Amino acid sequence: MIQISNLTFGYKSSKKNVLENVSLQLNPGSIVGLLGKNGTGKTTMLNLVTGQLFAKEGVVTIDGEDVKTKSKSILEKMYFLPEELVVPSISLESFIKLYSPFYKDYSQEVMDECMREFDLQIEKKSLNKLSMGTKKKVMICFAIATNVPYLLMDEPTNGLDIPSKRIFRKLINSHMSEDRTIVVSTHQVHDVEKMVDHIVILGEKDLLVNDSVDGLAEKFSFGTSPKGEVIYSEKSLEGNLCVARRTESEEETPVSLELLFEAVSENPSAFRDNKK
Repeated sequence: MIQISNLTFGYKSSKKNVLENVSLQLNPGSIVGLLGKNGTGKTTMLNLVTGQLFAKEGVVTIDGEDVKTKSKSILEKMYFLPEELVVPSISLESFIKLYSPFYKDYSQEVMDECMREFDLQIEKKSLNKLSMGTKKKVMICFAIATNVPYLLMDEPTNGLDIPSKRIFRKLINSHMSEDRTIVVSTHQVHDVEKMVDHIVILGEKDLLVNDSVDGLAEKFSFGTSPKGEVIYSEKSLEGNLCVARRTESEEETPVSLELLFEAVSENPSAFRDNKK
């Protein structure tokens, strides 16, 4: 379990905090969508969770152990795929020989499967000579193949074309398990809509949404004919698309992440009281 308790962080170059008093628990068996506008602290949070940054206040623990220790038991449990990839000038075969021993459950079988799904045939090419999209796909394959309990990915769909985004979602879903936690940070909400089952949305400094998709469906309705209090509305060819507080008499509607994201951005105060 990832436990974030009363976390506050700000960069020395700025007088403002990026995150303030944020608390969050992420349980095994969830694919978490970490959403928010650019600059709201998504990457900062991932860096704090992985121990690459240290908080001003508060603590982050993984399975009860403070990530600041950077102990072997923590490091072998998680893999972080950053948005900006820096890869060595070596072949994939050499990369795997060098880095796979750090992950005790690494599977070459899974790596080969993922490479086939993306139709990657890079032979003996040096990783740093690959295009950005190909690098991203190769490193997604390796990240999944580590089989770590905690897989964190920052904007993994950036640089991928539409078919590759579909394959990415397929691979994440097929290699999810009840003892694994996968966190996907993105501002491209549509890319993860059919994949995630838990939603975390960051506002300016604070946490606006922290709920399962099922929990959001219980609290809010999405569509053109709301019965409850309308929180957000936008025009479409179908009429006014709305996010509203769901009434007891309404049937649940599928959660539209794009509509939810716009609603949270437009009316954040309506969501602060609905966090778990």
